[in-house]
Amino acid sequence: MSEEIIFGRIHRGDTIFIGSACAEPQYLVAGLIRYVESNPNAFFDAEIIHVRTLGVAPYTEKKFKQNFRHNSFFIGNPTRNAVNTGQADYTPILLSQLPSLFHRGLVHIDVALIQTSPPDIHGHMSLGVSLDIVKAAVENAACIVVQINDQMPRVHGDSFISLDDVDFLLPHNEPLLEYTPRSDEEITRKIGKNIARLVEDGDTIQVGYGAVANSILESLGEKKHLGVHTELFSDGIANLMKKGVIDNTQKTVNRGKSVASFCMGHKETYEFIHDNPDIEFRTIDYTNNPIVIAQQENMVAINSALEIDLTGQATAESIGRVFYSGIGGQADFMRGAFLSRNGKAILALPSTAADDSISRIKPALKEGAGTTLIRGDIHYVVTEYGIAYIHGKSIRERSMDLIAIAHPKFRLWLVSEAKKAGLIYQDQAFIPGEKGRYPEELETYRTTKTGFKIFFRPIKINDEPLFKDFIYSLSDNSLYRRFISTRKYMPHERLQEFVIIDYTKEMAIMAVAGDEASRIIIGVGRYFIDENKHSAEVAFAIRDDYQMKGIGTELLAYLTYLARRQGLLGFTADVLAENTPMLHVFEKGGFDIVKHNTAGIYEMTMAFKD
Repeated sequence: MSEEIIFGRIHRGDTIFIGSACAEPQYLVAGLIRYVESNPNAFFDAEIIHVRTLGVAPYTEKKFKQNFRHNSFFIGNPTRNAVNTGQADYTPILLSQLPSLFHRGLVHIDVALIQTSPPDIHGHMSLGVSLDIVKAAVENAACIVVQINDQMPRVHGDSFISLDDVDFLLPHNEPLLEYTPRSDEEITRKIGKNIARLVEDGDTIQVGYGAVANSILESLGEKKHLGVHTELFSDGIANLMKKGVIDNTQKTVNRGKSVASFCMGHKETYEFIHDNPDIEFRTIDYTNNPIVIAQQENMVAINSALEIDLTGQATAESIGRVFYSGIGGQADFMRGAFLSRNGKAILALPSTAADDSISRIKPALKEGAGTTLIRGDIHYVVTEYGIAYIHGKSIRERSMDLIAIAHPKFRLWLVSEAKKAGLIYQDQAFIPGEKGRYPEELETYRTTKTGFKIFFRPIKINDEPLFKDFIYSLSDNSLYRRFISTRKYMPHERLQEFVIIDYTKEMAIMAVAGDEASRIIIGVGRYFIDENKHSAEVAFAIRDDYQMKGIGTELLAYLTYLARRQGLLGFTADVLAENTPMLHVFEKGGFDIVKHNTAGIYEMTMAFKD
């Protein structure tokens, strides 16, 4: 039938549902606007609802104020200004709960404008790239108008509707909307590299949308047997499936299938999902159901945020009182991953916004911001400056962990604000600028002659709890040999001196075991530069239960490498004459050694050999 007859079915006060995101029926929306322009008094106060639009949203323009009122469940660029100026509405809700609004009649749909693939020989059309809440809308709409588009892929799963259930068909072929997020590639690449350290072979992943998400997926190219259970199927997921990285062979639920609810990407991805039996689209109340998500063992949920505060609260939906996007499915997946056996909930975000003028890590969320994730929803926070594991940490510990991965230009400010708020020690030390810069490039893995693999990294400002545990793990004998003192008490004031490092004057390297969630220090080596002699005083200690594994030898070798790289000429050390293991390590270090015994202590001078 003609557009006049189709849109003539809309009455004053009706609710009009429009298909989501890249599946938005552009021709139908344009036709609706043409109809209203030709018949300005045809209807009034119709409500237009959808999850998100990537296309134009003319129905939010002032000239259509009497005809339409827009209500969005997730705000996109075209509707953001209208929502924040009171010309349109925003309904915050978890995506997993949206279909129930339709099924329970809490939101009544009079007309649904959707887009599908052409019907198959059985009369079934696929909802294609957006199943999400569209299926529930179709099942509950009084009138269904379908734009049939031969460029819409036929997607397996729950995406099919029958010709018998449709009121009007309007064939019109046009390219689907595409999604191209933009960001600083160097920053997102670094974030992706850090995320890759947390994702293990065989994990099932969910990754949010945006440029950070795409870089994260690119960084997983060397993984094996990954699975996918997500809301968004993206270009990055398609690429990993093509490479064989994602094969879904180790999933607990829906094994062998990449499960998603909608797709936002490019034409190549739409062609990839077309009639692909390895991919199933399910409704959003299935993909985003935390109970379903929790059934996936080794579920890794990776999402982003606009900002996070030092206590671990994060917002992904608003900047202060400005509504930006929506709750979406982030909380669904993060909480589902928390309940999963061996699951991980990861929040990834660039450390700054607005050309490095704003820190995304804040002393507190901006007034009016919606708290999308509460303090207990996150395992890991990742920026381009590292990984912070905050689960089970005190406010003081997580504050220091988050400061450590903030942009360096904002760390001193964050320390100052955290002190004012009573979040951290009032005497917390901090070295600003280049002197206090964490030398990430010195992180390395080494393997001892006994085959023991160790992670070496410099000490960070937030390592005080780890270092305290290390000190108190040492036996009285080891403490005495290291410090040549019977002192057993190591208060915060003293611990600070060991973890707040001016790397232009000294070096402190930790030998670390365990993963990011269960790190322990098994050894520490450090040297202090004597500028007058252009050498350094060196010392190290190894946990008692990790001694005799070659760790001390490797640690000294790495410290020697770093010292020589700085142009130093050698080391000095004071070693108890009874400390034969330490003496043996030094003697094997390849130095020209001169030593003098004074009152049972060897004063050693160790020159580097050419």
